[in-house]
Amino acid sequence: MEDKQEKMEQEMESWSEGDITSRCEATGSDDSEDCVEITLDIRDDSLGSLKLEKNKPMAVLRSVVSGKLKTMVKSLSLSSRRLDRCKSGAMFALRGLRFITQNDAVGRGWDDVEKRFDELAVEGKLPKSKFGHCIGMAESSEFVNELFEALVRRRGTTSISKTELFDFWEQIAGDSFDARLQIFFDMVDKDLDGRITGEEVKEIIALSASSNQLSRIQEKVDEYAALIMEELDPDNLGYIELYNLETLLLQVPSQSDISPSSENKRALSKMLSQKLIPTKERNPLKRFARDIKYFFLENWKRIWVLTLWISICIALFTWKFLQYKRRAVFEVLGSCVSVAKGSAETLKFNMALILLPVCRNTITWLRTNSKLGSVVPFDDNINFHKVIAFGIAIGVGLHAISHLACDFPRLLHAKYVEYEPVKKFFGDERPDNYWWFVKGTDGWTGVTMVVLMVIAYALAQSWFRRNRTSLPKTLKRLTGFNAFWYSHHLFVIVYVLLIVHSYFIYLSKKWYEKTTWMYLAVPTILYACERLIRLFRSGSKAVTILKVAVYPGNVLSLYMSKPKGFKYRSGQYIYVNCSDVSPFQWHPFSITSASGDEFLSIHIRTLGDWTSQLKCLFSKVCQPPSTSQSGLFTADLVQANNITRFPRLLIDGPYGAPAQDYRNYDVLLLVGLGIGATPLISILKDVLNNIKNHKSIEEGTSHNVNRSNTKRAYFYWVTREQGSLEWFSEVMNEVAEYDSEGIIELHNYCTSVYEEGDARSALITMLQSLHHAKNGIDIVSGTRVRTHFARPDWRSVFKHVAVNHINQRVGVFYCGKSCIIGELKGLAQDFSRKTLTKFEFHKENF
Repeated sequence: MEDKQEKMEQEMESWSEGDITSRCEATGSDDSEDCVEITLDIRDDSLGSLKLEKNKPMAVLRSVVSGKLKTMVKSLSLSSRRLDRCKSGAMFALRGLRFITQNDAVGRGWDDVEKRFDELAVEGKLPKSKFGHCIGMAESSEFVNELFEALVRRRGTTSISKTELFDFWEQIAGDSFDARLQIFFDMVDKDLDGRITGEEVKEIIALSASSNQLSRIQEKVDEYAALIMEELDPDNLGYIELYNLETLLLQVPSQSDISPSSENKRALSKMLSQKLIPTKERNPLKRFARDIKYFFLENWKRIWVLTLWISICIALFTWKFLQYKRRAVFEVLGSCVSVAKGSAETLKFNMALILLPVCRNTITWLRTNSKLGSVVPFDDNINFHKVIAFGIAIGVGLHAISHLACDFPRLLHAKYVEYEPVKKFFGDERPDNYWWFVKGTDGWTGVTMVVLMVIAYALAQSWFRRNRTSLPKTLKRLTGFNAFWYSHHLFVIVYVLLIVHSYFIYLSKKWYEKTTWMYLAVPTILYACERLIRLFRSGSKAVTILKVAVYPGNVLSLYMSKPKGFKYRSGQYIYVNCSDVSPFQWHPFSITSASGDEFLSIHIRTLGDWTSQLKCLFSKVCQPPSTSQSGLFTADLVQANNITRFPRLLIDGPYGAPAQDYRNYDVLLLVGLGIGATPLISILKDVLNNIKNHKSIEEGTSHNVNRSNTKRAYFYWVTREQGSLEWFSEVMNEVAEYDSEGIIELHNYCTSVYEEGDARSALITMLQSLHHAKNGIDIVSGTRVRTHFARPDWRSVFKHVAVNHINQRVGVFYCGKSCIIGELKGLAQDFSRKTLTKFEFHKENF
C-alpha cells in the first residue's frame, strides 16, 4: 500500500508543464480560442470537467490535477490506516476502551487491580478464569472470556503476567471511541483479516445480548444479523469492514439527549444549569434560617398535625400528673404513680386515635369530596398510624415501668402508717409478695396486652414484614406478610383486654373516673362500621375474570368485569381476596385500568407467599407461551370455556391514594420503579382516553366533554429486566398511535443494559436505531417506544421539564421502592426554590 502511494506521488511530481501542454495539443486544443474544455478521468467513475481561461491553461490544469491526485492519495492513505487498524490485533484493539470506566473497577484504579492480581495469580501468571474478577467484571463472564482471548491472541498463551496486564489496563482506561468499537472486531474476527462475516455478526449480537441480559434479542439473532448485513453490505459481499460499522455508529443519536432543540431553550437550559450550581451560605445563622424556612414551607401540613398531636399528649399527661400529685396516694407512691397515670391517659387517647388513619373508606371520602386535603396530609395516613404506634410504645413503657418497678415495690415495703391512705384500693391487708399484683385482673390483662402489642409491633417492622432477616428456616416461616397480617389482627384481643383492664384498674373505683370507654367509643364504632361496610360490599362484588396473563418477571395481570356501580379514579387501589388461597386475607393492588374502561385490571408481582400461591392457581389455567411470546402465559374467558376454572375473586374498594390527585396539575412528571408503575399506567390510560375522546368530539362521533386538565405528561419507567417491558406494552403502543399532539412523553429505561458509551451496549444501541428506523419497533421492549439504557439522569430530567414549563406547577408522582425518593424529593425542592417552575412531590412506596 505504501509503495503504491509513493509511486503515485512521484508520478504527480514528474508531470511537467510541457507534458500537460503536449497532451492538450494532442486533443486539438487551440490557444487562440477563448477557452478550452478538458475532461479528466482520474478515478474509476469520477469525471471532472473545467474550462481554462485564455493564456492560463497550463497553470490551472496542473493545479486541478494535483488537487485530484492528492485527494486520491489521501483516500488511499485513509484506507491504509483503516486496514492497519483492523489488522493490528490485540495491541490496538482496546486502546481507550471505556467499557468499565463508570460502573466497575477503573474508578478505583490500577492499585486495586494489582492487589487482586497478587491474590489471584499462580506463579506470577493470571489465568483466563480469574481475569474477570481481577479487573472487576466478574458478572460478565462470557464477555470477559472473549475479551481475554482478544488480548492474548497474538501471544498464543492462556495466562498473562502483571506487566502484560498493566499494558492492557493502560489501554482499557483510555477514552477512545475507536477502541470501544473495535473490541467487537477483535473478539470475533479471530483471523485478524479486518472483515466480519454474517455468522460472525450473529456471534457479536448474541454476545452483546447475553452481556446485557436481553433474551428477546438472543431469540432473534438471525433476523437482526440480516438487518445489519443488509445495511452495511449492500453489495452482498458476505462481509463488512470496521470503517463501515464506525460510520453507522457515529450516526446513532444519543440516548441521553433530552435537552430542548431550539436555541432559546438551549440558552435557557445553560442559564438554568448555572443557577442550579450548589452554593453554600457562609453565614451559619442565615443558612440555618433559610433551611428552617424551606422546611416549614414544604412540611407545614405535617408540622401542624404533629404539633397538635404532641400538644394533646403533653396536655393529657400534665393534667393527670398534677391530678394525682394532689392526692393522698402520692404520699405513698410518689411521682411514680403520677407518671403511670399520666402515661395511661395518653395511652387511652392514642389507642383511640390509632384507628382513624386506617379507616380507609372515611379517608377516601374526605379526600375525594371535601377540601380538607388542602390542609390535612391524607397521603401520610399510614405514616401517622406508625407515629401514633410509637407514641403508644412510649406510653406503655412509662406506664408499665412506673407500676412494676416503682409503685408495686414501694407498696410492698410501705410501713403501716404509710399504707393507711391506700387501704381502700388494695385492701386492709398490705400485699406481701409481688405475685399478688401480677395475678390480679388488672395485672394479667396488662401483661398480656404488652406481650401481644410487642409481637404485632415487631412483625410490622419492614425487615420482618418483607423477610429481610437472616433467621433460620424454621423461624423465618414466622415472618413475612402473613405473619404481619395475622399478628396485626391481635388488636381485637388487645382492645377487649383494654376495656377489662380499665374496669379493674387500681386507684379508681367510681365509674366516671374510668374514662377509657369514653375515648374508645366513637373510633371503635367508626372502625367497626368500616369493617362491616367492607364485608357486605366485598360480598356483593364478586368479579368475573375476563383475561389472565403471566408475564416474565413473575407478574400476574388480571382483567375483570367491573361490578355494577363501581366507580373509581385513576391512581386509586382496591383490596383483593381469593378464598382458594386464604378466605381471610385481603391484599391491596393499584388499579391499572382507566376509569373510562369497561373492565377492571390489576398487575400483581409475586413477592410473598400469598401472591405466589395466587400466581400458581392462575398459571394452571393459562396456555403455555408460543415461541413469539417470550414466556407469556395467557388465558381468557373464551379459552377457558368454563368460568369455574378460574379461582373466585372478591374485591373491596376503591380507596384513595396520592396518585389520584394528578388532576390538580396541568403538567405531570410520573416516575415508576418496576411494578410501582401500576398506578401511573392508570393515569396514562386516563390521559390517553381523554385524547381519544377529544378526537371523537372533533370528528363529531362523540359528545362527551369530560376532559382532564392534563396538558402535558412525562412518564419515566425504570425497570431492571427486559421482560418487564412487556407488562404494559399495549399502553405504550396506544400512546404512540393516538398521541399525535405529543401530550404524553414516554421514557422507558432498562437498567440491565450497560450505559451509553459502554462497549457491551454499543452494538445494541446501533441495532436498536436500525430496527426502529426501518420497522418502527424497539428491539428491547417490542413496542413503538424506544428504550433507554442504564438509569436516568434525574437532574437532567427535572431541568428538561423546568425549561419547557416556566411559571407552571408540576405534579411529581413517584411509585416504587424507597431507594430514589430522597433524590427525587431533593430535586423537586431544589428546582422549586431556584427556578420559576414549582414541583410538588407525591410518593407512594411499594
